[in-house]
Parts: sequence; structure tokens; C-alpha cells
Amino acid sequence: MSDVTPIRTPAESALIAAFPAARKSLPGNAHVIALREAAFNRFEAKGLPHRRVEEWKYTDLRTAMRDALPLAQAPQAATLAALGHVADPFAQLDAYRITIVDGHHVPSLSVDAIKGVTLRDLAASLSTGDGIASLGTMAKADDSALALNAAFMQGGVVIEIAKGVALDKPIYLRFLVSGDKPHAIYPRVLVTVGEGASATLIEAHQGADGIAYQVNGVVEIKAGAKTHIQHVRLNAHGDAAIDLSSLGTDLGEAAEFKSLNFVMRPALTRHQVFARFSGEHIKLDVSGAALLKGKQHADSTLYVDHAMPHGESRELFKHVIDDEAVGVFQGKIVVQQIAQKTDGRMMSQAILLSDDATMNNKPELEIFADDVACGHGATCGALDEDLLFYLRARGLPKPEAEALMLAAFVGEALEKIENDAVREALEAQTQHWLLSRAIK
Repeated sequence: MSDVTPIRTPAESALIAAFPAARKSLPGNAHVIALREAAFNRFEAKGLPHRRVEEWKYTDLRTAMRDALPLAQAPQAATLAALGHVADPFAQLDAYRITIVDGHHVPSLSVDAIKGVTLRDLAASLSTGDGIASLGTMAKADDSALALNAAFMQGGVVIEIAKGVALDKPIYLRFLVSGDKPHAIYPRVLVTVGEGASATLIEAHQGADGIAYQVNGVVEIKAGAKTHIQHVRLNAHGDAAIDLSSLGTDLGEAAEFKSLNFVMRPALTRHQVFARFSGEHIKLDVSGAALLKGKQHADSTLYVDHAMPHGESRELFKHVIDDEAVGVFQGKIVVQQIAQKTDGRMMSQAILLSDDATMNNKPELEIFADDVACGHGATCGALDEDLLFYLRARGLPKPEAEALMLAAFVGEALEKIENDAVREALEAQTQHWLLSRAIK
């Protein structure tokens, strides 16, 4: 019997055709070249994920991604100058700033050095091999989005925080997309946190409206024993963008890790988190908040692997959905047989502001141990009419009453942010979105 030839979409065919030429110019030593080849082969075998792939059931990327765009080039001086007018959502934050434009680290717009931290340009490290031993080890390698990033990754940064270092202010990674023509961007960040160290990592992702660019980014964080890490990500990409983002983390004994993803503007976004418990007594907190309107589609997917005993995980996701927008939450907690005394709790909550709004929830538990306390839940509904009436009866106009209720709803997730300036910046973003809704 002859081999079956898969039917390719134009985007898949273009990506497959582009790789042989792209790999000649992309950075990498022999090890990285082999990693790229293996990742591309995985993508070529599977293609873009679609609704028949269980993990992508509610986000059909094969249909949404109609074409493959050319790779973004390293920004020139004129491009960087033109980005100067882009408002910084964390302008008031006292932080160590690192700027990545079109997937390329920009040293002239970044901090030179941080005490106790080694900073490297990822493109250079891909060629030399310095600091990238754990690259590609902290997330599901068979995921097609991850495979695409590994095949086409262009640049970014490598951050190594030394043992016992307690950073006095956050590391702020600002990702900007330039230009007036759509292109594809594949940034990557690798963070290693030494034993007993503590750090706050902030990401902001921005791009212009009306340009259908594509971003596929990966952040990997390897956290040593007794580390304390807070990670906050703001997705404020342009309103026509497709943004795929993956966070992979490997947690050492007694590590504490908090992460929050805040989504506002892209046409289609999927943020996936892969967390692995590699030691005992780990505490993990993964949260998300999405403010959606128009025809936006936002997917939050996580996979938590309790592979050691005495682990604790908490997941809380909030969606506010208006117009014809679609929200997705998929969460799976896996408790391995060895992982006794695991405590896992997962919750998704959504408020639908329109009859045409949609929320898809799929929380899962996969438990192989017998001494655990795990649970999950999902709620979906409209604003509480009784509370709305109560507020209006005390003189608040309906738009203001709704805004107050929605801000409190989203605020439950934002309260988890330890840094006051970061939390206040995201609260301001929430208020801006609520105001735009009230006056539409």
C-alpha cells in the first residue's frame, strides 16, 4: 500500500518550504541545528494544530492561520526610533529593562548589567552554546506551536540569576512589534534561577492595530530549590494579531512560583503553561485574566505535572467576554503515583456580557496517587442582577455599576500580584477597557 500524503494548507506548505532557506541564516551551533531539525520534523509530521487535536479542540489554528508570513528582520535604527512614541504600560515601574523588537534583543534599549545576574543575547548563545543547556527541556516537545518556535527561533535573551540573589527590583522584558507590514516573529527567553534566589519577571507585548502579524514566543524558567519567583505577562498585541505564547517551567524543591497572564487586544491568542514539579514541597500559583470584545478569541491552556510528593497548585482564571468574543480555558492537573499529599485546586470563572459571547471550559484531573486533595470547577454566567440593582438604587448609572462589578471580578486575579506598581498598571488597563466599553 502506498504512503498517504497529507493535505497541506497554504500556510503549512509555505512554512515547510521556508525552513530550508531560513535555517541557513538562523543562529545556532551543531547542537542547536539538530534541535531545529528535530522540531521542524515534528511540525512537518503534524502540521498546524486543529480541532481534532484534543489539546487544541477549541482553537483551530489550521483554519485561523491562513498564510505563513516572512520572518521579521533585525530592526534598524530608524525602526527603533519610530517605536519611541509607543506608550509603555509599565512606564512608572522601577525595573531592569530589556527590550526585544521583532524577536531580536536590542542592547541599546536594554540594561547592560544586573548585579548577581548574567545576561546573554540568545542569538549569540545559540551559536556559542553558552548558558543554554536546558533550552527546550521544560515544555511538551510534541506541541506544534512549540515545535515551530524551536525551528524558527530568532533571538531573545538568556538570564541566569545566581544562587541566593534577591533582586531589588523586577526584570522587565518589553516585546515590541514594529512596521506597517505583517511578518512572523519567533522570540525565546531562557531563565535560570539559582537555589534560594528570588526575582520578579514582567513581560509586556505590544504591536500596532490593524496589522495581521504573527507571534510565536516561548519563555522557559528553570527554578532551583527554595526559589521565589513572580511572573506577570501583559498581552497588549495589536487587534489583528495572532499571538501564540508558551511558558515552560521546571520547579525545584520548596520553590514558590506565581504566574499571571493578562490578555486584552489580539484577534487570536493562546497562552499555554507547562509546569513540572521536580521536587517536594513546591507551591505553584497560575492565574489569568482576559478582557474580550468584538470577535476576539483567547485560549488559556495549562498542564501541571505533580511529579513529586507534597506539592500544592492553585489555578484561577477570569474571563470577561462581550460581543461575539470567545474565551477558552483548558486545564489539566496530573498527579503521578509518587506524588502523595498533593493539594491541587483549579477554577475558571467567566462573565458573559452578550448573548453572542462564548466560553469553553475544560478542566481535568488525572490522578494516579491515592492520598491527595484535588478539585476543579468552572462557572459561567451574566452579571448578578440583584447586585447591579443594589448599586443602581444608590445612584450609580448602569455603565458605572457594571464597571465596578467587573473590576472587582477581575481584581480577584490581580490581587495575586505582589508588586504594587505592576498590579496598579494592570488595574489601569482594566479601567481603560471598561471605559471603552461604557462609551461604545
